[in-house]
Amino acid sequence: MMTSASLRAWLVAGVSVSTFALALPAAAAEANTVGEVIVTAQKKAENINDVPLSVTAVQGDKLAAIRSGGGDIRMLSSRVPSLILESSFGRTFPRPYIRGLGNTDFDLNASQPVSFVYDDVVLESPILKGFPLFDIDQVEVLRGPQGTLFGRNTPAGVLKFDSAKPTKDFEGYGSASYATYSTINAEGAVSGPILGDMLTGRLSGLYQHRDDWVDNTFTKQNNATEGYDQFALRGQLLFTPTDDFSALLNVHYQHLDGTPRVFRANIIQLGGGFVPGFERDKIAQDAQPRATQKVETVGTSLKLNYDLGGGTTITSITGMERVHTYSRADIDGGFGAVFAPPSGPGFIPFPSESADGIPMLGQFSEEVRLAGKTGALGYTIGAFYFREDVKIDSYDFNTLAGGAQDGYAYQHQKTESYAGFANLDYQVNEQLNVGAGLRLSHDKKDFAAQRIQSPFGAPATAVLKADPHSTELSYNLNATYKATDDLNLYARVARGYRAPSIQGRLLFGDTISVAGKETEMSYEAGIKGKLPVARARFDADVFYYRATNLQLTAVGGGANFNRLLNARHAEGYGFEFNSEAEPIDRLMLTAGFSYNHTELQDPNLFTAPCGSGCTVLDPAGPLPGTVRIDGNPLPNAPKWIANVTAGYSWPLASGEIFVFTDWAYRSKINFFLYESAEYQDKHLLEGGLRFGYRAPGAAWEVAAFGRNITNDKSLEGGIDFNNLTGFVNDPRTLGVEVKAKF
Repeated sequence: MMTSASLRAWLVAGVSVSTFALALPAAAAEANTVGEVIVTAQKKAENINDVPLSVTAVQGDKLAAIRSGGGDIRMLSSRVPSLILESSFGRTFPRPYIRGLGNTDFDLNASQPVSFVYDDVVLESPILKGFPLFDIDQVEVLRGPQGTLFGRNTPAGVLKFDSAKPTKDFEGYGSASYATYSTINAEGAVSGPILGDMLTGRLSGLYQHRDDWVDNTFTKQNNATEGYDQFALRGQLLFTPTDDFSALLNVHYQHLDGTPRVFRANIIQLGGGFVPGFERDKIAQDAQPRATQKVETVGTSLKLNYDLGGGTTITSITGMERVHTYSRADIDGGFGAVFAPPSGPGFIPFPSESADGIPMLGQFSEEVRLAGKTGALGYTIGAFYFREDVKIDSYDFNTLAGGAQDGYAYQHQKTESYAGFANLDYQVNEQLNVGAGLRLSHDKKDFAAQRIQSPFGAPATAVLKADPHSTELSYNLNATYKATDDLNLYARVARGYRAPSIQGRLLFGDTISVAGKETEMSYEAGIKGKLPVARARFDADVFYYRATNLQLTAVGGGANFNRLLNARHAEGYGFEFNSEAEPIDRLMLTAGFSYNHTELQDPNLFTAPCGSGCTVLDPAGPLPGTVRIDGNPLPNAPKWIANVTAGYSWPLASGEIFVFTDWAYRSKINFFLYESAEYQDKHLLEGGLRFGYRAPGAAWEVAAFGRNITNDKSLEGGIDFNNLTGFVNDPRTLGVEVKAKF
């Protein structure tokens, strides 16, 4: 099944709906149309065309195809309008951006304006957000502030993941694939009754593996890095003793043993672009043999539903998560140093090898809400509580002394948040529905950090403390007008909020920084509809937002020190388009398209640029060694994102042959707050292809597939304090896959 994005791309290209419909063969005029997409963007099941906000659902063949190569959650990047996902950690710690709003901070304590909600539980820690996707029914991307119903730092939007639930009938599936670099992706699930219809269960599992495939030319070790082993389990029990009560218990676990993101020294040439002769499967590093990354998370949730009668339901969702992680990497990306030859590749002013870990993280959340409908009035009223306790260790190592530890600092933060919320919608008449929501949130953090051992011989710092807190009101107003049976118009005004955040990385600095709360005002209007004759569904919207006291992280720079700051304002505007269609039998098409203009607006905003000899494009700032960034676009915010998919099947006497392709494009991005010729990427275009045979009733199938089939080579980020270091996207992978269901 497709989401609503391709027909809008055709409209943007100047092809009218009426012309397209008239050009269809007579078979398309039948009653057949694309299936209905149900989303829970407003915490109730609704047709996606009736929801008064910009939302995209990813499911079916598209979701299966982009997951076929064993990718992590970053596989969704650019495959949804206005969505970018990247990471300098690798398969964990994704950094999301919606409509340009995100956070480039690589600290394990980083706050992000895009919230992840997995099976109704908010995942606050950046490490928790890397939980792998498997046995998933649907992914929903909600754009714009979502603070009324979801809270917890959602001024940019929400990524919502819903796993498949226990079934009353016995069923299951299994799939396994093998691809380039001995990449294995295997998952399966079994579901069915345990005590009749009263108690049902579902057990799901995932295993992913890739061999090391990057050679280290300095150590002469072939296949030295970029491999991983990851597995995850999810068990669910659904207890329904009566028709009006249900309890869903979810227990989940994951373990990752692999290598961190590979940073590559001096792969960027002066003026921008890759240096001549760059090879993605080779590095030259002295600290790489000690590089490692381990992640372990475990969590549980309990969702209780009780039908009070009269269409009113009370729901309780309790969630608990725990995390342990450690990641150590060669940060300078090369070997030696200019003062300790041999060194390279290129100019290495000094070595850098560091690690970060979470020895302890505990998260608890509780939401209770009452939802129902009285006549024309629908309502959701509730309360939310969140608590997190996290300790973070940061280490530095002397590469030239065999990796001996020479630096250590820690952070310890306790976060507490609680909120009350209400969301109402009123059916004025058959055509007009209006809605409003309020959420009053209070957030408090208690933070302490200390550097105990300095890499430069500086004395230990005192225990540095901060305790920011804030109380803020979020709201939204919306209206939906049913212009025809197949066409809805909507408008939405929303105010979003992000709590104060703290940056306390003290290995290379003596101070902590605190960013005050930020708020966003967002305005959007859109159209959603079906074209039965064209067998298509579409939605389109235009939007504008203005952020006040936008939280930014000045990453790196010549001082190699992260610093939080607030920009007076930032604004963004643009449009988004989704569509899906079945213009002829068995041909399924989707397309998505977005344009985003983002701009920092603060004449007094300045930061330190790179320390790696890059070509800075911004004017000098008020202090020596700084540049002004007023007017710059937000980091990792491309103006253009486009994606298309196409699937077709040929029926046989028994079963069918199918082919499916998907393509994702994003335009130029800048990696940092300042602009330079080097720390940017011009564009990325990745395509996938999948073709095979499917047995009658889809009982089993076998397919060949490829990911990044054109072998696009693009920068995904950089490190700017030492040399012209970058990290890149994955190469082409080719493989085969088998699936079976019962």
